[in-house]
Amino acid sequence: MVTPAVKRETVAHLRQAYEMSERRACRVIGCVRMTVRYRSRRIDDASLRERLRMLAKERRRFDYRRLHVLLRREGFVVNHKRLFRIYREERLMVRKRGGRKRALGTRAPIPVPLRPNERWSLDFVSDQLACGRRFRILAIFDDCTRVCLAAVADTSLSGQRVVRELDLLITLAVGPGRSSATMAPN
Repeated sequence: MVTPAVKRETVAHLRQAYEMSERRACRVIGCVRMTVRYRSRRIDDASLRERLRMLAKERRRFDYRRLHVLLRREGFVVNHKRLFRIYREERLMVRKRGGRKRALGTRAPIPVPLRPNERWSLDFVSDQLACGRRFRILAIFDDCTRVCLAAVADTSLSGQRVVRELDLLITLAVGPGRSSATMAPN
């Protein structure tokens, strides 16, 4: 869609270059003559623009609605739609907050365990019974041998229950990071 200002310029060019009448030039480009003849009656709002810029600079997190309230308190009588138009024309906008901080540099890869019981991993798996009740399974794996050391199924697994199951597994088997030679007798 061509703006009215461009249509006015085009009609002026056709009239000057091809010596057309205004009526014929408007018909050629397909615009209404009132568009060409329109003269803006917009009042000068230099003081409003200046104050809006100053407020937006002082209060960077305020959008045009909150600035509108401040301007009304100062005595400026302005419609919110007109203020929004000026706000956009001045290219004012709320400053974006900084994004999430990410780790800098390259991360060291996790070393591959070379012996059994050097490192364990645990995961929760969830499913649903035929009656609709949900249940969860705590699965504990040895990262070296990839053997499932324990699978605890229940409808509710609290943090205390997970700690209890891990303690039980450590007492029954050799815990992660310890070999059978370093295990002290109970």
